[in-house]
Amino acid sequence: MDPSQIAQTALYQEVAERLRQRIFAHQLPPGARIDEQALAIDYGISRTPLREALKVLAAEGLVTLRPRRGCFVTEISEQDLDDIFPLMAMLEGRCALEATTRAKPEDLTRLDALHEELQRFASSNEIERFFEVNQAFHYEIQEMSGNRRLRQVIQDLRKVLKLTRLFSLGLDGRLQQSLAEHASILAAIKAGDAEGAQVAMHDHILAGRAALARIHAVQELTT
Repeated sequence: MDPSQIAQTALYQEVAERLRQRIFAHQLPPGARIDEQALAIDYGISRTPLREALKVLAAEGLVTLRPRRGCFVTEISEQDLDDIFPLMAMLEGRCALEATTRAKPEDLTRLDALHEELQRFASSNEIERFFEVNQAFHYEIQEMSGNRRLRQVIQDLRKVLKLTRLFSLGLDGRLQQSLAEHASILAAIKAGDAEGAQVAMHDHILAGRAALARIHAVQELTT
């Protein structure tokens, strides 16, 4: 069997995860039509588990099912970003607050290590690796909060944000700005300042939205 194919006995969740990763990598870009027949052949599966997988992704907001037209990768508009980022700021801010109240020495050690990685990748301008560690830093804080439902809502929203074609860390000066924002969050958590951590995280998320808006404005001027 071709190594890219999925065994007939695999669950539709595995198919969904394969498609999810292709969407996040923009191998299936926003607005692209999902060719069910081609994917079924590529994965070596019937269309039934594929369609079940697409229903999962539709529930996550990653694809849009259009009657009589097919399935398309969701496109994120500026309005979508304006709707999502304030909500993310509120939720992740709350997460930072709860994480601070529950932080243990070993948690702080892990956050310190992640921040050191952020510093290293920022200094070498390795944007993609900085982004990966940035995700881990945020996830660690979500884990520290101990709030499973809050963590799930945040992760669902972050999945949708991965659909944007814009990448704020590539904006001039944004990498160092983001690093400084992470340092402020970490300092507040280590100081046991729960409200300070909440504010720092809230402002950090909104700063990311502002950076995306600047990139969009530049693109509008050059097209």
